[in-house]
Amino acid sequence: MKTRLIPHTLRFKRPAGTSRGVYHDHKVWYVVVSDNAGGGNGERWGIGECAPLPDLSCDYSEDYEERLQYFCRQLEKEGTLDKEALRPYPSILFGLETAMRHLQCGSYNLYDTPFSRGEEGIAINGLIWMGDYSYMLAQIEEKLAQGFRCIKLKIGAIDFEQELALLHYIRSHFSADRLTLRADANGAFAPDDAPDKLQRLSQLNLHSIEQPIRAGNPQQMARLCATTPLPIALDEELIGVNDPQQKEELLDTIRPQYIILKPTLHGGISGAGEWIKLAEEKNIGWWVTSALESNIGLNAIAQWCATYGNPLPQGLGTGALYTNNVEMPLEVRGDCLWYAPDGETFLPKMT
Repeated sequence: MKTRLIPHTLRFKRPAGTSRGVYHDHKVWYVVVSDNAGGGNGERWGIGECAPLPDLSCDYSEDYEERLQYFCRQLEKEGTLDKEALRPYPSILFGLETAMRHLQCGSYNLYDTPFSRGEEGIAINGLIWMGDYSYMLAQIEEKLAQGFRCIKLKIGAIDFEQELALLHYIRSHFSADRLTLRADANGAFAPDDAPDKLQRLSQLNLHSIEQPIRAGNPQQMARLCATTPLPIALDEELIGVNDPQQKEELLDTIRPQYIILKPTLHGGISGAGEWIKLAEEKNIGWWVTSALESNIGLNAIAQWCATYGNPLPQGLGTGALYTNNVEMPLEVRGDCLWYAPDGETFLPKMT
């Protein structure tokens, strides 16, 4: 077993505004895992993506690459992944376990599903990034023209009244039975203001709102979830909660209506699977979202997500964010993500 790291800096077409600041680029590491099990057919290999987000990922640090190299050496030595040791490092776990999956499959078709066979697409939401009123309105009109039936607005960057006006604009043209609306507050609401804002948002027939208040206030979030007129989805609240018992305790304490799983942030593929199992046992809804990975990571997430057959629109429409993304057989058609199986196993070109 051999490993190789390929650092790559992804560059956004337009600065991406989030609650944690504005991203202009995103450094990622591709992990190539190879062995000689191919015998006379030569070396086999698989690739995964480690894409931590500064100020958000629980495992991001200045010595991230050194830690990643350490776990690569451990994989070379042992030949298997120590997933328990990797629990505190979800982005590293995600990259290594998906590289191993690719190695074993010999293809980017990581699971056998109608999606991986190119027979079905995955319904996705159209994402509206934070910005001024005119920028957000332009994005909304573009997504509606493309045929999206579910739109998610990141809110909290501009005046709340302006954000309400944008939502009213959408609702004036599309009723709830024609267009599903989601909002993502990224923790922007103050706990004292949140109940009133949720009440006003609920009048617009929204599907849900993500993370209305900042993560780390479980009792306040629990009170909101118990009384909210609008379903609440947890996102940042799940970051850093990697132990199965702690996951169950968090869900039992807060009792959210939904959770949103991002494997890079929430425990890799295996850890996100634990969250899903617990959520389903507790009748909590869920969907999957990418976390600004390139198409390498996006493909792995989509391939895994398709194994569940979740009918809700997923957050997997981020492939067009970068000027120098990696070429992969992924395509957004209408409001669905499609995979075009070609049978090839190629090392992507990065520019």
